[in-house]
Amino acid sequence: MDIGLIAIGAGLAVGLTGLGAGLAEKDVGAAAVGAITEDVSLFGKAMVLMVLPETIVIFGLVVAILAAFVLPGMI
Repeated sequence: MDIGLIAIGAGLAVGLTGLGAGLAEKDVGAAAVGAITEDVSLFGKAMVLMVLPETIVIFGLVVAILAAFVLPGMI
């Protein structure tokens, strides 16, 4: 396995999860702002919902780290 292909895979893992989280946060953020303008007590729930898409990026980062550091040692 070529190290360059592993690097491309790691970059895609982080990049695509970041893109997906950004698209998800766009919709969640708009709904959260609308909900907060109606009722300020929903701020905590809105913040939790804003954090949830970011966990997807953390998973992508874990996959990229595993790909970058574990896969070359297995070759």
